[in-house]
Amino acid sequence: MSDETRLMQLEELAAHQARVIDELSDQLAEQWKVVEQTRAKLDRLTERFLSLEEASREAAPITKPPHY
Repeated sequence: MSDETRLMQLEELAAHQARVIDELSDQLAEQWKVVEQTRAKLDRLTERFLSLEEASREAAPITKPPHY
């Protein structure tokens, strides 16, 4: 195999690897957006849950009806 052929194969391999790295980077960036959206949604739901839990503590205590 000539040096020129080997060099061409290495250049092709490097180009292919660079394209794959770019694709993976794009996918990682997209997944990061999804993770951030999910985290924000979880934070909102946690706040809502805690406020509902706090409101339920402040509710009137359950007592026996007057006819007992």
